[in-house]
Amino acid sequence: MFPGASQVRRRFVVDVIELEPGSATSIAGLDVTAWKANHPSGAPALVLRLALDCRVIAYTGDTAWTESIIEAAAGADLLIAEAYYRDKKVPYHLRLADLDAHRADLGSDRIVLTHMSEEVLASDGPLGYQRASDGMTLRI
Repeated sequence: MFPGASQVRRRFVVDVIELEPGSATSIAGLDVTAWKANHPSGAPALVLRLALDCRVIAYTGDTAWTESIIEAAAGADLLIAEAYYRDKKVPYHLRLADLDAHRADLGSDRIVLTHMSEEVLASDGPLGYQRASDGMTLRI
């Protein structure tokens, strides 16, 4: 969602609930906690933690490394994390090297990588991670 996206006319219903960094709320029975991500976007970029029926998913979204990822991933059944490049630094984006460097601090046993560059997609699957793919179904 980008600033103003909630005002665009659509042919279907879209309910928008704005979250602020540091907020926790319940949406349709889903417990949602938000932390500030490190990614300028015109609206607060967020690291999210979603909990439902004792299952927890954490999601980094687009962000450079931030300690809030550790908080969101603590005890999560699944962490969905961007891994834009393996080692190359790109402003406001996670690298696989960042995840590797903090792997012991991430409290999620299962990590699925998303938002990957061609470099990461072309490499052999990184050890200890799954790579997301179009149409992928995850069971938690």
